[in-house]
This record gives sequence, structure tokens and C-alpha cells, in this order.
Amino acid sequence: MNHSNHSNPDQAAALYRSARIEHYEMDDATLAVRRFGDGPDIVFIHGFPTHGYTWRFLLGDLAKDFRCWTIDLAGLGDSRWTGRTDFRFTAQARRVAHLLEQLGIDDCTLVAHDTGATVARLVALAAPERVARQALINTEIPGHRPPWIPFYQMTAGLPGASLSFRPLLGMKWYLRSGLGFGAFYSNKKLFDDPTRLGPYVDPLLASSERLKGMLGYLTGIEWKVVDSLRDRHAELQGPTLLLWGEDDVTFPVAYAEAMLPQFSGRARLVRIERASLMPHEERPEIVVSELRSFLSTSR
Repeated sequence: MNHSNHSNPDQAAALYRSARIEHYEMDDATLAVRRFGDGPDIVFIHGFPTHGYTWRFLLGDLAKDFRCWTIDLAGLGDSRWTGRTDFRFTAQARRVAHLLEQLGIDDCTLVAHDTGATVARLVALAAPERVARQALINTEIPGHRPPWIPFYQMTAGLPGASLSFRPLLGMKWYLRSGLGFGAFYSNKKLFDDPTRLGPYVDPLLASSERLKGMLGYLTGIEWKVVDSLRDRHAELQGPTLLLWGEDDVTFPVAYAEAMLPQFSGRARLVRIERASLMPHEERPEIVVSELRSFLSTSR
């Protein structure tokens, strides 16, 4: 198998699924972890509503020189949760910080996307001794609210919410619309590839528990915490790389550029052409190249 082939979806999916799932109980949830390769540590944190599978196109290349860890956060993927699980950003970050300690990871790079990149920032702020640097991909921006998410948050907290969401997830027009997953990709042909949305949507349709977990994760987004990063970005001790699909309407690149000075000169932004919310899935060859350059920087 050619693990460097960024463009072969079957090979990338097979590599990801070949890894053994390790479960770690962290407070009120159990996180699912997969590891690939050996070397300096890279910890990957997915966004909403994806899971560790979203990193599949990067792992073959990076695992040749790094030990890559993918985490399924509480509520998504193969994580386990209960009725007492706290899904808030702050709780997700606390669990990840505890996980790094339990795994003995003390000098890692965090690579994170979307809501996961907010969690990553909180981890880096809480445990700077364990995080050397962070690469953030199309993520929340202080003062900005992405389309539809606050509305869906409110809806997700209502009784019987899963009964309303499940039929929508089974409708192709909805998945490809701006109300659903339409902002994922600039290249709309990717929506015809069953290896793209299928691994995220199919488990939600098949399992009411997974759907409830997804809705719990959604309600856990803390906008006050996002807005507080306007001041806290300057506290991040390691270098920061912002990788941004410039066609993204969820987190517009102009807003990301305006956010850049908040990092006090320790951040760099790379615009990725012909990519939207998911540049690591849409243009993985560019993301890998930029990450390799960034990983060579000193703490």
C-alpha cells in the first residue's frame, strides 16, 4: 500500500481502519484513540460533526516520521459517553489534557480542525508544558457565529431533537445544502464519493445513541469561551499555524486574517485555494507540505 498517496480515498480509509482502537476513560467519558507510526508526537483533534477518520489523508505521509495520534472526542466517532457526560468545550479540553498526561505525551504538536481547534487552543493554554506548537484548520473565530450552528444548538437541546434530525440526515438534498454539509467541499463532485460523508452520516442514521452523542457535542459549544480567545490567543506559548480553505463560508478567511494579530506575532496564516471547510480532506497534499515545514520550527 502506498501510504503517501494523498488522493486515493480507498487506501487512506484502509490505513485509518487498520489501526487498533484504544479506549481511555477520562472523567465522565471514554475517548477513542488510534496511533500510527513512530517519532515525535502529533495529536490530531477533529471538529464537528466528524471524528478521527477526517485525518486519513494525512496519516500515511506523516506517520513515516512522526507518531500520530487521532482522538475521537466525547459524543463523536467511537468515543463512549453517558447521560452525565459534560460536552462543553472546557470539559472536552480537560479530558484531552488528562489523556496527554496518561499517554506520557509531553512535547507534542496539536493539529486540529473546526471545534477541535478550539479544544486544542484550550489544551495548549492549560498544559503549555506538553504542547510545543499548534496547527489550527478552519476554526472558530472570536466574535463570529457561523451560519446555522447557534440555531441548531438551540434545536438540539429540545425534547425529541433526534427525531427531527434523523430524517434530514437521510436526505441527499439536505446533506449537500448549506443547511447540512454543503460547506464541506469546494469541489462538489466529492459529494458523490461514498467515502466522504458516509462514514460521518451513516453511523448517526444507524445508531440513536450516536445521534444523541452528536447532538450533545453540538450543545456543548461555548461561544463565550470562543470570544474569550480574543485576549487569550496572546498567551499561547508555542508557534501557531493557521491553515485555511479560502472558499469557506463557515469561517471566512477574511475573518481569520483579522484574527491573526491576536497571536502576538507567533502565528502564520496559509490560504489554501480551491478548498472550503475541510482543506485537509480536499487539498491534503498542501496541508501535509505546510505541516512538515511547520513541524521543523523550534518551540
